[in-house]
Amino acid sequence: MRGKKIILSLILPVVLVILWEIGGRTGSINPSLFPTPGRIFQAFLKTMGNGKLEANIFVSLRRVFLGYLAGAFLGILAGVIMGLSETVHTVFSVIFEVLRPIPIMAWVPVLILWIGIGEPSKVIVIMIGSFWPIFLNTYDGIRNVDRKYIEVAQIFRKKRLQTIFEVMLPAALPSIFTGLRVGIGSAWVSVIGAELIAASAGLGFMISYSRELAQPANMYVAVLVIGIIGYFINVIIKKVEVKLLKWN
Repeated sequence: MRGKKIILSLILPVVLVILWEIGGRTGSINPSLFPTPGRIFQAFLKTMGNGKLEANIFVSLRRVFLGYLAGAFLGILAGVIMGLSETVHTVFSVIFEVLRPIPIMAWVPVLILWIGIGEPSKVIVIMIGSFWPIFLNTYDGIRNVDRKYIEVAQIFRKKRLQTIFEVMLPAALPSIFTGLRVGIGSAWVSVIGAELIAASAGLGFMISYSRELAQPANMYVAVLVIGIIGYFINVIIKKVEVKLLKWN
């Protein structure tokens, strides 16, 4: 059954790649805009061979790791606190609702102005981008915990902290993991956006630099690598979720 699912999931991508290759070879698709998969694969091998691709991947992954870790920590912390306390929610709700709709790309020039074009500005951009989906899902998860669970905890005379850590947080974990999965996507969007504007290394820089040098194959290599890395990170988070939430 699992093998059948894998085969079915691969049919459409394989067909699209074959049609793309045929279209490029026959001239139906402009190769200067859409290089054939064969040319992209050659560019992939070349950039892997000279070490440029691995170096840019490492730079982007490091930035994503640091920014996502900070965004996840702050998002879960803020979501839990605001979900538990109506007073805290009331105090911060206006500020949060004003800041939340600001596009992540709008923060890039602001942070560059404040702290320069170094690593901290990029990490903070990623932190902001990943913070919001994690915070919102954590907050909703805490607020929507079934009252029956809390009533049972009260019946067993659980203390406040015990109720939070043994009842409310486990019940909110499905929502929190949803936020973590969405947050990693936002983290990649943020890092690529920051690297496109101000960076000398990273996958976003590789895309921008390849465009300036009219090397579309290298540009597509970076784009596809971003998608593949994002896919595998999402798979890892899902596996951790399944492992931790067997009861769900």
